Amino acid sequence: MKERPSFPARLDTTLAKNRPHPSGAVMPLGPRGQAVSVTGTAKTVAPKSGVSGVPIPEGLGMDSLAVRQRMVQKLAGQGVTDPLVLSAMGSIERHRFVDSGLVNQAYEDTSLPIGLGQTISKPGVVSRMIELLRNGATGPTGRVLEIGTGCGYQAAVLSRVATEVYSIERLKGLHDKARDNLRPLRLPNVHLLFGDGMAGYPKGGPYAGIISAAGGDALPQAWIDQLAVGGRLVAPVVHAGGQALLVVDKTAQGLRQSILEAVHFVPLKSGVA
Repeated sequence: MKERPSFPARLDTTLAKNRPHPSGAVMPLGPRGQAVSVTGTAKTVAPKSGVSGVPIPEGLGMDSLAVRQRMVQKLAGQGVTDPLVLSAMGSIERHRFVDSGLVNQAYEDTSLPIGLGQTISKPGVVSRMIELLRNGATGPTGRVLEIGTGCGYQAAVLSRVATEVYSIERLKGLHDKARDNLRPLRLPNVHLLFGDGMAGYPKGGPYAGIISAAGGDALPQAWIDQLAVGGRLVAPVVHAGGQALLVVDKTAQGLRQSILEAVHFVPLKSGVA
C-alpha cells in the first residue's frame, strides 16, 4: 500500500512552459514526463470537531445554520442538483474562512478578498465546479487534486464529496492561513502542500479529479499526466479574450474537452512566494 505523505511539504519543481496552441484552441501543452522533486511531506490537517464531523458553531452574532440553508436553497435555484454537493455547501461554514470584517457577506454569492491579491470564490462557482468535477457520481469521488488552496474553503467542501483531497498553494501566507482555518475542522482526508501547483503533485496521483482556482493560457501537461483514465479536470482557461471553464475528460482513447461558461479567476502563476 502506498505510503501517505506527511505535512507540511514544499515542492521544488521544474516548471512546464505552456503556451496557447497555434490554432487558438485551448490545448494542454508542455513537456511530458516532467520531473518533480519533493522535499518534505504532506500531513493531514487536525483538531476539533462537532457531531458527525460538522464544526461546532462559535458565536459570531449570526444564525449560521439558517444562512447556510438559505444559501443552499439559492444554489439549488441556480441549477445545482448534486445532493452531495448541496449537503457539503450546507455543512461547511464559509464565515470561518473570511476576515472578521467580511463575515456579514460570507453567505452572499460573491467573491471576497482573502489577502495577497487573492479571493475566495463565489459559493455558486464553487458548487458549480465541484458538481462538474463529480460528473454525476452518486457516491464520493475518489482522490482529488486542488490547485490553489487559497483560504481553504473549497478544500473543506471537497472533503465532504471526495475520499481524499490534496491541495497545493504557491503563496506561503495563504498556505499558512488555510492550515489555521482548517485545523479546527478535523478533516483527516485533506492534505495541504506548499509548492508550485503548475507541477501538480505526482506522489498523490493518479487523481479521479483535478480542480483549479486559477486560469492560464493552457493546461500544464503535468495535470494531464496525473489525471487518471476515467478522471475529469475542471479549470478556468484564457478563452476569447476572457476566461471560461474548461472540462477535460481523460479516456482510454484520449482527451475530450469542453468549453463552458465565462468565469473570472486570478491568473495561474508558476513558482512560490
